Amino acid sequence: MREFIKDKLTVKIFENRKLMGEAVAGAVSNQINELLSTQPFVNIIFGAAPSQNDFFESLLKKDIDWARLNAFHMDEYVNLAADAPQGFGNFLKERLFDLAPFNTINYIDGNVADYKAECLRYTALLNEFETDIVCLGIGENTHLAFNDPHVADENDPFLVKRVDLDEACRTQQVNDGCFATINEVPTHALTLTLPALLKAPFAFCTVPTEKKAQAVYLTINEEISDNFPSTLLRKHKNAVLFLDNLSSVQLSN
Repeated sequence: MREFIKDKLTVKIFENRKLMGEAVAGAVSNQINELLSTQPFVNIIFGAAPSQNDFFESLLKKDIDWARLNAFHMDEYVNLAADAPQGFGNFLKERLFDLAPFNTINYIDGNVADYKAECLRYTALLNEFETDIVCLGIGENTHLAFNDPHVADENDPFLVKRVDLDEACRTQQVNDGCFATINEVPTHALTLTLPALLKAPFAFCTVPTEKKAQAVYLTINEEISDNFPSTLLRKHKNAVLFLDNLSSVQLSN
């Protein structure tokens, strides 16, 4: 494992994605257990993407008091069939939420008629259950959740909002094997905003595979700004970026 710090962001690079996933799970479970030693519940936001699979698999093997965890997810497509496997709630349900006895699981509904009301409902939940930990990834266009560069706002007045997805973001869903063609990828989503994600006291970011190598390079080397949303992780007091040998290939040794 190789480690360095850029601004406030700790970066850890592992030989392969399995070792990376095990390391993320170890760090997250340790943080959960530390928090549970002083508070009754822990509130966690989870990202839904294939990049998180190794982390989820390892996390489920950890000794955690799941019944004291409140789970949230960070984004959801608008007007995708409720049972579609590409739905982020369904993704998390299959790979994590149905496999451990969480205290509560709080889904975003992308199929509501009144999306403004749904954003307000989820905002109220986030305010009631203040986030302790966020577990996220980075998009190929450096987005966090569905905060693509053209809609990202570090000072967003909202915690949850409806956004349109840029072409790079929608193309990533095809690259990840979630959709066969870009025409099948929804054009809009409900997402937690940058302030909603980054106000979490602890952030664990998992980014494997060569498809993310350019995004990782930009995250580390670009000027911190909304133009490259993931660069904002470098301002977080307790953020760790976990990489594998492929996603880190463009970083200097």
